Amino acid sequence: MKRELQEISYDCPIEATIGLIGGKWKALILDHLTDGALRFGELQKRMPKITPKMLTQQLRELEEDGLITRRVFPVVPPKVEYELTEFGQTVLPILTAMCDWGRSYLDRHANME
Repeated sequence: MKRELQEISYDCPIEATIGLIGGKWKALILDHLTDGALRFGELQKRMPKITPKMLTQQLRELEEDGLITRRVFPVVPPKVEYELTEFGQTVLPILTAMCDWGRSYLDRHANME
């Protein structure tokens, strides 16, 4: 069941952004995909605290929202890769800004101790 933009009513652009990439895992998944396509197991290794069920759910939502693509290869066992779409790549400056801000916060916090 595809989540349509009309079904998710946003009152402001920030709310829309948070709705698409917010939460604990989506921004991290997108960040890991910045260097290219990854398989499910590779993503899980890079984020050992995420459960397989949650990773599956987050990947489905990112795919439904047009930020990533899921490519299935016709081999046995099945091989599936996830990759940023062209639209998904437009989020990279936001992720960079979040990383820079987080680094500044961590540096500031470390200097206070």
